Amino acid sequence: MSETATEVTSADISGIKRMIPHRYPFLLIDAVNDIRPNETAVGIKMVTVNEPHFQGHFPEQPVMPGVLIIEAMAQTAGVLVGTTLDLIDKGMLVYFMSMDKVKFRQIVKPGDALELHVKVIRGRGKIWKFWGEGKVDGKIVAEAEFTAMIVPPEGA
Repeated sequence: MSETATEVTSADISGIKRMIPHRYPFLLIDAVNDIRPNETAVGIKMVTVNEPHFQGHFPEQPVMPGVLIIEAMAQTAGVLVGTTLDLIDKGMLVYFMSMDKVKFRQIVKPGDALELHVKVIRGRGKIWKFWGEGKVDGKIVAEAEFTAMIVPPEGA
């Protein structure tokens, strides 16, 4: 994780794991860059043929499922919120509440570097709303507006 004197500006895989609870095979982002707390962040997903969903989607012509692209956006948003609210090592959980305006524009396949551009629309307390765009080679491949709730783990 690279830090300035006052804020985190990026998160590598170790930093990501300190902010969101996802783990293999469902941790879908490799890094988060350009974090601007309470504003924006860019997640990076290096798409590889070794991922388990490609065994069935589709073996002869692998395509990353759209729902996983949206999930990767949400994980990027989780890191953005974790940075904004200083939730490093707090074990907080992030739950989807809604997804709107979802569009898939191009396929994402092994070998692609998927960038997940996430922007805060509204963030108050536990409820956060975001706009996200997935891009490959600068072209939008997916977009969505989504809302999530941040909650402590049970028993905390």
